[in-house]
Amino acid sequence: MSNPSTNGGSSYSGSNNALSRSASNLSLTAKEERLIVGVDFGTTYSGVAAVYSGTPEEVDIIKTWPGGEADKVPTEIGYFPSTSPSNSPSPAAIDSETPPITVKWGFQFKPEEPRLRCIKLFLDRNQKLPPFVSPLDTAAQLRKAERTVMDAVADYLTQIYRHTMATLTRRYGEQFMAKTKVDFVMTVPAVWSDSAKAATLQAAERAGMGSRHDLKLISEPEAAAVYTLKAIQPNHLKIGDNFIVCDAGGGTVDLIAYKITHLNPLRVEESAVGTGGLCGSAFLNYRFEDHVKARIGEERYTQMREKKAKTWNMGLKYFEEFVKRNFDDEEHQEVNVPFPGLPDDEEAGLDCGFMVMSGEQVKEIFDPVVANVIELVEGQVDTIREKGGSVTGIVLVGGFGQSNYMYKRMKAHFNSAPPPPYTERPTHAVATTPQTQAIEVMQPIYAWTSVVRGAVLRGLEGSMVVSRRARLHYGTSYATVFDETRHPMKDRYWSPLWERWMVSDRMQWHIAKGEQISEQTPISFHYTRNFRPGQSLVVEDDLIACADDVAPDAFDTNKGLINVCTLTTDLSAVPRQLFTRLTTTKGVEFDNLDFTLDMHIESAGLVFELRVDGVRYGQVHAKFN
Repeated sequence: MSNPSTNGGSSYSGSNNALSRSASNLSLTAKEERLIVGVDFGTTYSGVAAVYSGTPEEVDIIKTWPGGEADKVPTEIGYFPSTSPSNSPSPAAIDSETPPITVKWGFQFKPEEPRLRCIKLFLDRNQKLPPFVSPLDTAAQLRKAERTVMDAVADYLTQIYRHTMATLTRRYGEQFMAKTKVDFVMTVPAVWSDSAKAATLQAAERAGMGSRHDLKLISEPEAAAVYTLKAIQPNHLKIGDNFIVCDAGGGTVDLIAYKITHLNPLRVEESAVGTGGLCGSAFLNYRFEDHVKARIGEERYTQMREKKAKTWNMGLKYFEEFVKRNFDDEEHQEVNVPFPGLPDDEEAGLDCGFMVMSGEQVKEIFDPVVANVIELVEGQVDTIREKGGSVTGIVLVGGFGQSNYMYKRMKAHFNSAPPPPYTERPTHAVATTPQTQAIEVMQPIYAWTSVVRGAVLRGLEGSMVVSRRARLHYGTSYATVFDETRHPMKDRYWSPLWERWMVSDRMQWHIAKGEQISEQTPISFHYTRNFRPGQSLVVEDDLIACADDVAPDAFDTNKGLINVCTLTTDLSAVPRQLFTRLTTTKGVEFDNLDFTLDMHIESAGLVFELRVDGVRYGQVHAKFN
């Protein structure tokens, strides 16, 4: 394994003694063991964790980055005229004819320098962009740098990869790294489209993290669940319990619900279709920005941003690092946000370089965003209760999930059961229905890094999720014999090979939205294909999805059907004796083959393979749209 160059130092959290002990045994176990690296590629911040399989209890978080030190690094990248080759994108991420440029990323920017933010959101065309992300500004920066969204994502992940490999090499040594397999596990939002998942894999592959067949994907809330449910085991868990994991990050909030099916080893199944929304903590920043603008006036605010960038950044940093995480409406009657250099203004609440904010003013910033998150969680709770289940706990993770105020509001909303109904015989206890039961709200110690910690555990131990809920209907179109009682006359056509009237574009839905599905049990699509002599044996089929509750019987783009991907299958690997030779009444010969495409639904991806008579003949190439 190579040791790419990087800027800045590197460090880990965790036990140094344990790490040094494990390092002393590396040479003996390098051929048998491996390193698992989890990459939480986030909307606003990204994190990396690593674990050596020889010491699986030691999950280490990269804390030192070029230009800064924190558990995560900003998901920001910018392009500037080249001054040094050391920080250029990898050859895989940049065309050789492109003018030389320097990439800055993460903590390396000066306050006034332009950079691409929330670039991850552009991978999924189905996701709405938050109001603070400008598609025009993003497009202008990309055009100036002669980059696409995919290029920018690959460039950013390249920097993550280089820094990670350099950090691991410092820790374990070049000899060990040259002999040890490094497996990467990437995280993606639960509501990510299949196309966006494929794009994430492609960008990670371009960044050097491995081939897309070796890379593993896991949804962000599932990764958080892997870590947090293991962390609280066995204190709270019982078979049949339902837990909702709320991964509240910077830009997005993802939710997923699990039912405990087995305790040792811990196994769970999804109990509700995952949901999510754009209501992360970045929205607090922009509400804070609007608050400051209203307090000091548009002109003075603009002047501060343009001519006193350090003043604004100090205030914003205090709001991000202290107010967002620690604000408590009972303890903080007022908050003093530093804006050094701004003159005193009693009316604006500026005094000695501080802006005084009352607890009520901070609440006004928080409340609409927190209410959106609570509404999403309530939707999951209602879904489980409608099916007769009860929710035992809500686990808050992610950067926004660390917020004291979020925790208190969530706890007040879900953890206070109403009084029991009146009864004339008060000595008899009244059973609490699932609709009135209090739900415990939990906030793990490592809320901000729980996703990336769970990712490495997934790579180390495999999946603890035995089944998931389909987020969409999935199906394929097919042709069948025309039936005048079922099919419109205008849709029929004559097939010279089958010598009968047929209809095409009928839909067969192999998976229903909300259906319980298992990684171990593939979904099989059955096909029959005819081939004239000399005809190519490479065939294409489209995988179709539908987000509606009831899917249509026929393919119709006006009904909101989604072309997920085109499946290209090369049937030339199938032995010729498995084809059946048929002859029409006119003496035309053709070959017929019945085959199956098996689709495996993993945490955050779809994998296909070709089978004939139950025998596997290779993978199927899926080109996502």
